[in-house]
Amino acid sequence: MERELAQGQETGSATETEALGALLAEALAPGDVVLISGELGAGKTTFVRGAARALGVSVPVTSPTFTIGQRYPAAGAVAHVAHVDLYRLASLRDEDPDLLADYVGADTITFVEWPDAGAEELSQVGRIACRVELAHAGEDRRRVTIRQALA
Repeated sequence: MERELAQGQETGSATETEALGALLAEALAPGDVVLISGELGAGKTTFVRGAARALGVSVPVTSPTFTIGQRYPAAGAVAHVAHVDLYRLASLRDEDPDLLADYVGADTITFVEWPDAGAEELSQVGRIACRVELAHAGEDRRRVTIRQALA
């Protein structure tokens, strides 16, 4: 069951998309997993960058498309922020069971782009806090929908 937090809220720039990510970060706790969907170029990494900055990440936050994931040191209540990208995987079922071990944990907040390949496995190793959907809305605008998972 989910509760919708932001239905089709639009952002008009990368800065606004990052600010919305930062706003979501305020509601997250260590151990949370955020699933992020959207077409190519919709602003998923930009959204994660804003959240990561708000959680105390001071190093560059880049897309992990070619590496499966990045783990960043954070400051404050969470020790690490992980950014995982499952774009290149059809499913996690055939992957090493420890593939997510470095990215999901009690001291980490994890953001997962293209989560459909591993939604079931992710829910088994972490608490799905919310789902974020980003969509192109014309020119530089993005529509962002955040659905909070209810326990």
